Amino acid sequence: MPKAKTSKYIFVVGGVMSSVGKGITCASIAKILQSKGFRVATVKCDMYVNIDAGTIRPTEHGEVFVGEDGIEADQDLGNYERFTDNNCTAENYITTGQVYQEVIRRERNLEYDGEDVEVVPDIPNEIIRRIKLASRRNKAEITVVEIGGTVGEYQNILFLEAGRMMKLKYPSDVIFVLVSYLPIPKKIGEMKTKPTQYAARTLNSAGIQADFIICRSEKTLDEPRRDRLAIFCSIEKGNAISNPDLDSIYEVPVVFEKEHLGEKILSKFNLKAKQNDLKEWRRLVKTIKTAEKEIKIGIVGKYFGTGKFTLADSYISVIEAIKHACWYHKRKPILTWIDSAEYEKNPQKIRELSKYDGIIVPGGFGSRGIEGIIRAIRYVREHKIPYLGLCYGMQLATIEIARNVLGLRKANSLEIDPKTPHPVIHLNPYQKKNIQTKSYGATMRLGAYPCVLEPESLSYKAYKTNKVLERHRHRYEFNNSYKANLAKAGVRFAGICPINNLVEIMELVDHPWFVGVQFHPEFKSRPLNPHPLFREFAAACLKEK
Repeated sequence: MPKAKTSKYIFVVGGVMSSVGKGITCASIAKILQSKGFRVATVKCDMYVNIDAGTIRPTEHGEVFVGEDGIEADQDLGNYERFTDNNCTAENYITTGQVYQEVIRRERNLEYDGEDVEVVPDIPNEIIRRIKLASRRNKAEITVVEIGGTVGEYQNILFLEAGRMMKLKYPSDVIFVLVSYLPIPKKIGEMKTKPTQYAARTLNSAGIQADFIICRSEKTLDEPRRDRLAIFCSIEKGNAISNPDLDSIYEVPVVFEKEHLGEKILSKFNLKAKQNDLKEWRRLVKTIKTAEKEIKIGIVGKYFGTGKFTLADSYISVIEAIKHACWYHKRKPILTWIDSAEYEKNPQKIRELSKYDGIIVPGGFGSRGIEGIIRAIRYVREHKIPYLGLCYGMQLATIEIARNVLGLRKANSLEIDPKTPHPVIHLNPYQKKNIQTKSYGATMRLGAYPCVLEPESLSYKAYKTNKVLERHRHRYEFNNSYKANLAKAGVRFAGICPINNLVEIMELVDHPWFVGVQFHPEFKSRPLNPHPLFREFAAACLKEK
C-alpha cells in the first residue's frame, strides 16, 4: 500500500516583542501559496490555559472571533479567513488549556496503557496530533501554524518543542519562519539587528533553526542588515525578508511577493507553483492606495480604552468590514471612535453625530455606557442618519424605540436592569440554566444559524436571497411579546430564525437606512467580497451624503 502523502508545515514564531505581525505574516503566506494553486490551512496555537478565547476581555486579548461552528477564538483566525476566504473551525485553534484537558482525559481513561504521562513528550505529541488533524480536515497540502507569544517566553516552549519534533521526523516537510522586530532608535537613527540576532539564538536554544526571518521595522531592510542577519542568524541572505510599516495589512502579500517569498518557500519544499495569480489582490491594493473621496463613519461603543491608549483590536472585524465596504465603492474610510460614556456626561455633545455619513454600534456586554449609546441611537433615528447595529446595537435600538416612540420609559434589557417592567430584551430561555450554574464558557448562542428574510426589507435587497447563515455570540434576545407594538411603531422585523422564531434583523420603515442585526455579519466580510449589509450601509452613507 503506497505511503500517504505528507502535508508540508510552516511554523511561524515571533521574536523581540509581541504584536510584531505573526498573524498577518501567516495570513499573507497562506494567501500567496493559495494564489500559487495550493490548498492551504492555517492554525493558531495560543499559550493561555483558557480552553478558548470566549472568557477573555476584549481589552485583554483583542476581539473574540467566532467561527462557523461556534468556536470562540483569537482574532488572528479572522485575519486568516479574510485573507484566504477559508472558514476556520475548532480544528484551526489550539490552546494550552485544550491540550492539557485532552491529555488528562486520556490518562483518566487509561488510554496511555498504564504508562506514566509526562509533559514531554505527551503534551507536544497532543499538539502535533491536533495540527495534523487540522491539516487533514482542511485537506491541506501546506499548513501554516502560528505559535503565539515571543521566542524566549516560558509559556510557548511546548509548542516550539512540537515543531522541533515534527522537523526531526519530517525534515524536508517542515520549515520555520521567525517574525522579528528591527528597531531604529530615534537618537541613533540606525536599524539594529542585535535584538533579532538574540531572538534567532534563543530559537536555536529550543533546537530550532529559522529558515526565513521576516524583518519588521519602520523602514525597508537594507543590504548591510541582510548581510548581518545571514552571518549571525545562519540563514541565506535572500531569506531575510523585508516587511516595513505599511498603510494597509492587505499590502503585505504584495510586498512579500516582491521578494519572491512564495517561490523561496516552495523551493524549500521542493515544490513548483501550479499557477501565479494575485491579480484581484493587487487591484484591491491599488484601490486602497488611490481612493481619495471619503466616507466618514462614527463607531459608538465602549471597549475602546485601556489607560491612555485606544484599543482598536476590540472591534477589529467591524473595522475591517467597514473598510471592505468602502473600498468596494472606491471610497476611503474615515473611522472615528466615539466613547458612549461622553454622551452621558455631556448630552449636548450628541450633536457631533451630524458630521458623520453613518453610525455603527457594535456588539458588547454589560451596562457601562449604555445610556449614552441609546441617546446616540435616538439622535441617528430622528435625524435620518444611516445606522447599522450589531448584536447589542440591535438590542439597544429596540429599547430606544420602545422608550421614545412607544412611551415605555423604563424599557430595558434584563442584562442591564433585572427589575425592568418592560424587558424588551430578555434572557434566551436556553441560557437560564447556564447563568444559574455559572456555566459561562462556550455556552452562549454561538456559530452559524439560519435567518429567513422579509422580501420587502432592506436586508433582502442587500443579500438578494431569502435565507442566509450568520454567526452569533450572545445570551440575550429580543422579547417577542413586544413584537406587535413595535411593528405598529414602524419597526420591520426583517429576519427571523426558522428554528425557534427568534428575531434576527430589525429595520425602520420610515428611515433611509436603519438596520439592526442580532448576529455578527462582520465575521463573514472579506476584502474581495464585502458583507452585503456593510456594502449597502456604505452605499446608504454615500446616498445620504
